[in-house]
Amino acid sequence: MATAAGRLFEFSVRNLSGQDPALYQMILAGDDEVDAHYLSIEGRVLGLLALQAPVVATDLRLLLALLHISLHLERVADLAVNIAKVAEAAQRLPKKATVLQNLEDMGGRAMQMLEAAMDALAHKDVELSRKLPSMDEPIDRLNRAMLDEVLAAAGEEGMLEWCVDMHVVARQIERVGDHAVDMGEQLAFLVTGEFREFTDASHPEVEHPPASASVETGPSPTGTV
Repeated sequence: MATAAGRLFEFSVRNLSGQDPALYQMILAGDDEVDAHYLSIEGRVLGLLALQAPVVATDLRLLLALLHISLHLERVADLAVNIAKVAEAAQRLPKKATVLQNLEDMGGRAMQMLEAAMDALAHKDVELSRKLPSMDEPIDRLNRAMLDEVLAAAGEEGMLEWCVDMHVVARQIERVGDHAVDMGEQLAFLVTGEFREFTDASHPEVEHPPASASVETGPSPTGTV
């Protein structure tokens, strides 16, 4: 599933100019494959919970972590589709090479984060997972810099429209990095038994404290099992 989602994201970044209709169609079709993976994983996890009722803490943490990681990967594929649709709609607008380069840089860094998150899961490497927030910082900086590009294009109608579209794309790429960080948090939860946010927007100077156990449908379950 990670391979399929990562491939779609890579294709979407490769086609930021929107000039490759075949690649665009591959991205749209590939999202169905990722969705099928997610539904399969979700069904098997729920089946294990219902039929075998795992009581060993590590088994339960594994099922919860895999369920939430698969949800993050499904959303990465959705973000790839969003990027592809925006790029396709903006293909006839004037473009700025430096902006495309920055977006490709963001995309490459986000791909590295996805690969690191999955390597951390495969090897249960908590130290690697804890490096993800620092890997995310350059992506955040490039995303914030996109606003300057929008403002600089204010006097050119066509360029302004394209820069606004690319600002949307930058936000989608930035979210991929966030999903990679969240997957790293799930790996740390799996190994340690405590859920701690690596970063906390409301209290950026401290690590988020562990919370009580819970099972949620959203991407950020908290707690110990």
